Amino acid sequence: MKQAKTLTPQELRRVLDHIATRKHSARNRAMLLITHYAGLRVAEMASLRFVDVVDAEGAIKNEIMLRPEQTKGGYARTVFISEKLKKELAAYIKLYTPQDPQEKLFYSQKKSSDGFNANTATQFFHYLYQRAAIPGASSHSGRRSFITNLAAKGVGVRVIMGLSGHRQLSSVQHYIDCNDDQKRKAVELI
Repeated sequence: MKQAKTLTPQELRRVLDHIATRKHSARNRAMLLITHYAGLRVAEMASLRFVDVVDAEGAIKNEIMLRPEQTKGGYARTVFISEKLKKELAAYIKLYTPQDPQEKLFYSQKKSSDGFNANTATQFFHYLYQRAAIPGASSHSGRRSFITNLAAKGVGVRVIMGLSGHRQLSSVQHYIDCNDDQKRKAVELI
């Protein structure tokens, strides 16, 4: 099975530029960046409720507590939110605050919908990357890019395991992409 493409900074910029020209750009930008900056799976992102991310005072939380039913493996985990992601999410909630904090964080345009689910979010990313002309990218590209970028910056594999929610070293290793530029830099360390 072919793995999702990891995005270069230039490709991520291209997707963000594309988003900026479309309807629901604040929502779409936040959805994209929560996968790239926090490594959430699409189903985890789609399951988020407003109250999971925003505290009672209306500020973005430093940590998101994913409940077992929100994760692939059925294990609760803490997702740490960087300052960069907090700013992005804060910009989004300035434009969208539901009446009920139990509503989904990422609304859908459909009136009868409770927001995105895993399938509709997967389709959203498929078409987003296709329209932004990023071949090979999929709903898993943000997560894979997150893990690969951490590894490229020298973050230890155990920390990456904790951040990604993987329980097996082999799972994390499967995600990490390696390119010629990284190899060139590696040999210069000697």
